Amino acid sequence: MPRIRFHKLAAIVVLIGFAAWMATGEFSSVGSVAANKAKAAGAEQAKAPDAAKPKTAEAEPKAPLRTVAVVTPPRKTYARAIRISGLTEADKRAVLATRVAGVIDKLPVKQGDHVKTGDLVLMLAAEEKISMVDNAKQLVVQRQAELDAALRLMKTGNLPKLQLDTARSNLTSAQSQLETAQAELDRNEVKAPFDGVIDRVPVELGSSIMQGGEVATILKLDPVIARGEVSERDLGYLKLGDKATIRLVSGQTVEGTVRYISRDASSATRTFRVEVAVPNADGSVPAGMTAEIALSALPTDAVLLPRSVVTLGDKGDLGIRAVGKDNKVAFFPIDLVDDTPTGLVLGGIPADARIIVAGQELVKEGDEVKPVEADQATIQKLLGEATAGTQ
Repeated sequence: MPRIRFHKLAAIVVLIGFAAWMATGEFSSVGSVAANKAKAAGAEQAKAPDAAKPKTAEAEPKAPLRTVAVVTPPRKTYARAIRISGLTEADKRAVLATRVAGVIDKLPVKQGDHVKTGDLVLMLAAEEKISMVDNAKQLVVQRQAELDAALRLMKTGNLPKLQLDTARSNLTSAQSQLETAQAELDRNEVKAPFDGVIDRVPVELGSSIMQGGEVATILKLDPVIARGEVSERDLGYLKLGDKATIRLVSGQTVEGTVRYISRDASSATRTFRVEVAVPNADGSVPAGMTAEIALSALPTDAVLLPRSVVTLGDKGDLGIRAVGKDNKVAFFPIDLVDDTPTGLVLGGIPADARIIVAGQELVKEGDEVKPVEADQATIQKLLGEATAGTQ
């Protein structure tokens, strides 16, 4: 047999040893022990800081309660003020017109004149009709004399009853003719239908006018009417006879009484017409002037507070924040009764409410707070405003 060389024998021995080591599987744990040890050490180090940290409840002290200033304002009885925009207008307005055509013979009025009911405003030329009236009057006088004579003869027995009836019939016919002639003459006249002032005269003396032509415009300005539209929300607060204050655009202020409240809303605006009658004997208030109408509604229990107290709730409605008996914040929606120069008159606030006057914007509903009474200066200010608002 040929001899095996040494290096080949050494290679075979190394191969057999490597195969035996592979068969044991020990190669898979190389580095595993070290990795496991490193993980264990890391876990112990992670536990050590957690154990060293204090609990949150023990580390962070409870936040102090927020301090707010509160006040219980005096309560008064206020009349709700409803302000609406409107204008003045005449109580009555009439455009006078002729009933027949003709030439203007008399025009005794001019613009600005005051007239009484039945005063002559215009008369058309009517010589023939005047003559017919005179003739009819004379005929009535004649027929009346004939009837008187027939009655005297009838009493003496010298006149048959049939002739007496004829005399009576003739008088009745003459009276009818007079009434007809007078009616024809009256159509040539235009008279004032009510007491008022002549506002416009578009015709001149001697001019010709057609039947139905405009002669004059007459206004009744005593009383003058302030008219406006009230919303359906405020309608229930008004009644006939309520007092109202009207401030004209000229700065003049007058008072009146509600005389009419419509029961049919406008289809476009859903508002109701309101009329206020204002005494105007001197005619100082003209028609057609812009006016602000302040209506006084039924009295209600309310308080007077500064405008700064009003805030917005979670739902976006206006109200005030107050502190309850448990020192928690509550929100109360308000009913705006009036807006005065000294503050807002608010309704809908409970009688025992402690209203937050400072710090209301820094808290919300349900928060527990530390309420303190407002300083004396603030209380005196509120008392002074309330007193001024009731004067």
